[in-house]
Amino acid sequence: MPSSVLWAVDLFGRVFTLSTAGQHWEPCRDAQLEFKRVSAARDCCWGIACDHQVYVLVGASDVPIRCQEEAYENQRWNPVGGFCEVLLPSDRWPCSDVSGLQHRPLDGVALPSPHWEWESDWYVDENFGGEPTEKGGWTYAIDFPATYTRDKKWNSCVRRRRWIRYRRYKSQDTWAKIPSEDDPQQLPDPFSDLSVGGWEVTDEPVGRLSVWAVTLQGKVWYRENVSHHNPEGSSWSLVDTPGEAVQISCGPHDLLWVTLWEGQALVREGINRNNPKGSSWSTVEPPTSENGILHVSTGVCVVWAVTKDRKVWFRRGVNSHNPCGTSWIEMFGEMMMVNVGLNDQVWGIGCVDRALYFRQGVTQSELSGKTWKAIVAGREGDRSLSGSSISLLSAGCFFGNEVRGGAESCGPGDTDASWEVPGPASSPARLRGKESKKGPSHATATFPEATDLSSLTLLQLGLEEPESTDCHALWAWVSGGGCAVEAHTTLKWFTTQSGLSPSTQTLLLPITPAQTAAWRRQIFQQLTERTKRELENFQHYEQAVEQSVWVKTGALQWWCDWKPHKWVDVHVALEQLTGNDAAQDSILFIYYVVHEEKKYIHVFLNEVTALVPVFNEAKHSFALYTPERTRQRWPVRLAATTEQDMSDWLTLLNLSCCESRRLHGRPSPQAIWSVTCKGDIFVSEPGPDLEAPERRLPCDQMFWRQIGGHLRVVEASSRGVVWGIGYDHTAWVYTGGYGGGCFQGLANSTSNVFTQWDVKCVHIYENQRWNPVTGYTSRGLPTDRYMWSDATGLQECTKASTKPPSLQWTWVSDWFVDFSVPGGTDPEGWQYASDFPASYHKYKTMKDFVRRRCWARASAGCTWAPTSPLPPSPSAPATRCGPWRGTAPPSTAAPCPPPGPTATAGTTSRLLPNRG
Repeated sequence: MPSSVLWAVDLFGRVFTLSTAGQHWEPCRDAQLEFKRVSAARDCCWGIACDHQVYVLVGASDVPIRCQEEAYENQRWNPVGGFCEVLLPSDRWPCSDVSGLQHRPLDGVALPSPHWEWESDWYVDENFGGEPTEKGGWTYAIDFPATYTRDKKWNSCVRRRRWIRYRRYKSQDTWAKIPSEDDPQQLPDPFSDLSVGGWEVTDEPVGRLSVWAVTLQGKVWYRENVSHHNPEGSSWSLVDTPGEAVQISCGPHDLLWVTLWEGQALVREGINRNNPKGSSWSTVEPPTSENGILHVSTGVCVVWAVTKDRKVWFRRGVNSHNPCGTSWIEMFGEMMMVNVGLNDQVWGIGCVDRALYFRQGVTQSELSGKTWKAIVAGREGDRSLSGSSISLLSAGCFFGNEVRGGAESCGPGDTDASWEVPGPASSPARLRGKESKKGPSHATATFPEATDLSSLTLLQLGLEEPESTDCHALWAWVSGGGCAVEAHTTLKWFTTQSGLSPSTQTLLLPITPAQTAAWRRQIFQQLTERTKRELENFQHYEQAVEQSVWVKTGALQWWCDWKPHKWVDVHVALEQLTGNDAAQDSILFIYYVVHEEKKYIHVFLNEVTALVPVFNEAKHSFALYTPERTRQRWPVRLAATTEQDMSDWLTLLNLSCCESRRLHGRPSPQAIWSVTCKGDIFVSEPGPDLEAPERRLPCDQMFWRQIGGHLRVVEASSRGVVWGIGYDHTAWVYTGGYGGGCFQGLANSTSNVFTQWDVKCVHIYENQRWNPVTGYTSRGLPTDRYMWSDATGLQECTKASTKPPSLQWTWVSDWFVDFSVPGGTDPEGWQYASDFPASYHKYKTMKDFVRRRCWARASAGCTWAPTSPLPPSPSAPATRCGPWRGTAPPSTAAPCPPPGPTATAGTTSRLLPNRG
């Protein structure tokens, strides 16, 4: 059996497989069985036959499926005869299992089903713990049960040895019937549906499978102990449900959905390695109250459903942490059923034509896919037609009664002509030109001598064998659980083979040139009329994809909400939904594990009020603020492994927030501008209810979006004029653009975005305490601040550990003593005080036991912003950061790659007359 195949069942109950590398359906070898439905895994396929019995087909492999049976022979020492099989009444059975509780005679161990055979007879295992035992394989102990040893001792009163026999599974590459229970009361009604999955449950042993089934009475059953070495499993166990089940679907991981008669869906929760049957049920309502759920199919992270009106739906937000998902999304098309396979690929069977469709465009970032595409692969043994016969039959199928309409009144022709066409079983079927009628084993067509094509009858060929009764196969079920289709895989399913198989011949119908010309004119006229009709009613057609879902996932760290607060590893997923009106709705999911229990929190991005980078020496983190978390003073803090990852996530989340609120382009003239203590620029668009007397908008509900650039102070007017001052005292004016910074190349204007530089000093403090012996020294008291710290003394900051403010900043000087600190300094830059913290002064007194000195280092930043610099004023104050005020930073700073023209004095002068 191929390693990756698609399984399907046609309307006649025959099972076919389609390889990902082929373009023809291959019939199943065991063709005498007729099936209702199948469910495939990687190396096997389960199915329900028309007798409502369950069958399994295991693919053949070079390594046989073997299972070891064992039994233990137990003996006790007797003072008269030595060791013998006469045991005490309280002892175990003479032949038992390893625990001694179950009687297991050698001649009583039978094969579990007729699909197994013995490889050999029973023999004694003469190895114990990897070492050989004495002849006979006996191991000794003081009593049952106890620790057994290879050597016999003076106090060894009991002994045992193990007998081994191997059985081999022989029913490979054929359908093997699952044996029924011995007790008929266990399964009072036949099966109606089943599903196979669970082979990728976390930490699950390789080869384990979860097989679920539904009976006609609506009960759910689970097959115990199904694995590679036991493909049939051991027994059925009943799983209670709150309603009557109709259909069931099990994904490769831990997703299990059940459809109820009432139209709701049940979701099994608590499935894991230790509890593969789960622990509880949750109910999911159907997409609409008018039409309940008819069919569901689960994958790794997706759930698809078909409602009773044959509409197709996609479940949003489904994963192992949240198996119920969040909401339904309607997709295009009407299907009888859908099936999710490996890699969350989707197949479906059309509602009207019963054709098989494949969902194209399904990727990890676009789980809902883009469009349905019909699979037109042929089946082995199907009749192939070519030439004019194919054209005529296609026209008959395409135009329906429009082409056949005139045939009902035409009479027989003057001549009879017959053609022999080899049938699929090498028995000829005859096609004769005579009066038009349909029979069970053949069809007739009349071709009059007149050139009017309205008298030409086009009928499909009716054959004795059902495989060629129509233009394409009619499918009843499909299963992709064993079909792995990668995003880059090129499939051959969508094109028909141009050549003919050796078992078929070309059927040529004698049509005169006059008939061909008339036929072409009629076809052209009908095509024109049909195109006109469809164009007039085009506005009533649905879109190919009504809503698309885009997902980005990644691994971050989250500052947890509970005590003790710490960073925990989480998986995050940003899910964006685009509706018919092009509006986007985004949700950020954060999945975490606490006490081995999977949980998650979610944040609706249309509720986020600000996204702010948090500069921390240990973490590259950022914070998400919502109104509720702002009131709690506890934002959602996330951290990335690198600053570039943090910037990417921050940019993407900012753009998603703006899309959710439909904020695009430059800020309005009425926008509110602000800067953070780190120099980042934010704007907020005031709504009509910002200052409404009847309902004022609270400040914590204002949304702030980031603008590229870096300023220390910003001022804006009601006419849209915005000025700012950098840390190096350079004045900047807003140019009317938008974007820049981390948004460069993603969401910024094509003009009015220029290079912006700034110089900022980073300050640290050297602290010392007076010692009566050595004077001022760097050894402080245990309660003192760090000897190298920030201004508050709460955080240790050394010259080696202090970094530039962010990735966009670089050092442009070495450390130097800052003599311009408030309060003044002595000639060496020291400030004195009685203790930490206190009021510092520049001279030393008898009561001054501590002192500090400020060290500074200049860093230059270069970014892109919708701002332009103004010429420096001669009266501008000198900066503490050196001689770079009003000029570009020195060449040691990291340059910005120019996206376009740089700011010039002419650009600034054009803005000056419009400033009011």
